Amino acid sequence: MWLGRKDWVVMVVSEYRGVAVTVFGLGSFGGGVAAARFLADCGARVTVTDLKSESELAESLGLLDGVNLARLALGGHPEDVLEGCELLVVNPAVRPDHPLVLHARARGLDVTTEIELFLRHQAGRVVAVTGSNGKSTTSALLQGFLQCGAGSGRVWLGGNIGVSLLDRLDEIRATDWVVLELSSFQLELLRQRRFRCESAILTGFSPNHLDWHGTPEAYQRAKYGIFAAQHPTDISILPEELSEDPRWRVRGRRHVFGLEDQGGDGACFSGSHLVLRTGDGWREDCVRLELPQRLPGDHNRRNVAAAACAAWLAGADAEGFAGVVKSFQPLPHRLQCVAQGGGLQFWNDSIATTPESAVAALRHFSGRAIVLAGGYDKGQDLSDLSAAIAEHAVGAVLMGQTAEQLRGQIELRNSRSIGLAVATDFRNAFELAVAMRDCGDIVLLSPGCASYGWFRDFRERGQQFEILAREWSAEA
Repeated sequence: MWLGRKDWVVMVVSEYRGVAVTVFGLGSFGGGVAAARFLADCGARVTVTDLKSESELAESLGLLDGVNLARLALGGHPEDVLEGCELLVVNPAVRPDHPLVLHARARGLDVTTEIELFLRHQAGRVVAVTGSNGKSTTSALLQGFLQCGAGSGRVWLGGNIGVSLLDRLDEIRATDWVVLELSSFQLELLRQRRFRCESAILTGFSPNHLDWHGTPEAYQRAKYGIFAAQHPTDISILPEELSEDPRWRVRGRRHVFGLEDQGGDGACFSGSHLVLRTGDGWREDCVRLELPQRLPGDHNRRNVAAAACAAWLAGADAEGFAGVVKSFQPLPHRLQCVAQGGGLQFWNDSIATTPESAVAALRHFSGRAIVLAGGYDKGQDLSDLSAAIAEHAVGAVLMGQTAEQLRGQIELRNSRSIGLAVATDFRNAFELAVAMRDCGDIVLLSPGCASYGWFRDFRERGQQFEILAREWSAEA
């Protein structure tokens, strides 16, 4: 039976009224806050617990002003935090083998996440995007492309990109498109719940977050969750290098994107034209599409191809794609020129938390960039990053836990004798980089590693870089 929006709201609210809920991990990215607000507004008795202190969570706590919480337990998880609990909402960064999560499962509690709560109740058509690199830019481009005539509804963007849509549930209609960027953490639980979306994009794959998943196989299994429950009528979009990999065999209608035309269904570039093809070639479209300087590099051409493929298959008019690309503003901290002066350009690519992302940036600026690289050790293989620095950079300042590992690997390949330095902190890293300015005209923050240890997250790292770059440029 179809429900009007008023009836729907009453139904959802009644499902949680009086239910004892524990939100495990408030976090700093909005998901924990959104879950707590949503459930409290539905009348649930909400407890929030987090290892961080009140001062560390000040920004998130400010967003909960006026929310009626049953309990706030910060600076640790009290032994009785699950007492009487019926629903546990887990921050995606919490490992599934955390003792509190295992205890909750052993007691038969409903264990969920903010994104799964949203998917339980949302009414729109979902296009999901995941991948080791490029998923945020691809998701944002896809939102723009879908607005080129893919149906009569609205287009929403949420998920790991940092926007929770829980507070918009009552606005999302069955005719709307919902673009969700999904991380491997989010997909781990969704895979277990047999999450299904009618269109799914994998932007690329390389082992990552091994400190969380444990093995490359476990990480791949989580990522595969975006395809695992699809039906044969659904759409599965993969990068060209994985299209024949048996680990990525899909049930849906396979489409491939890339830079070379392989003749099959999908999207690719042919010079300055984007070619779109489906139905074993019975339907084809070709549009002129030149990327602006704000979207540099082959990796962004791949992002455009992936997003355009999904939007076109959803019914969008490809003739409008060029206008979307022309007006597209790069997302913060994603290969973005943030300052220039004194003969230097400063490029913020702090989102590059994987070696592959940093390698793409280094190739784009080959022979020009002094790179700030390194950070928290997630257990990744850094040999490709070291080789790219040795081949493409003109100087490198190495940071964090991985600095010595990177230096040792680069020195083995350093036939061009590029300048190398190890920084003691981030300001020191910036100063060392600009001191190498006789070697190149670009200072590039593209760490290839996570920010933990020196920073709260990649955003804070990027913001600090921008501040230092603008200060230096103003004085140069």
